[in-house]
Amino acid sequence: MAHKFEIYKDKAGEFRARFSYNSEIMFSTQGYSSKDSAKNAIASIQKNGPSAPTEDNS
Repeated sequence: MAHKFEIYKDKAGEFRARFSYNSEIMFSTQGYSSKDSAKNAIASIQKNGPSAPTEDNS
């Protein structure tokens, strides 16, 4: 698969979600104390991401 969400535990023991495309990490979330919170972050991105506007601050 060319793209995927992944939940992992960081060095601090917190759960994080990241998205990769063609094995390149595109973004990673903040750390969460529970795996369910990381899953909720993924669900929120999937739900709200497609309609999110692009803001160019360059």
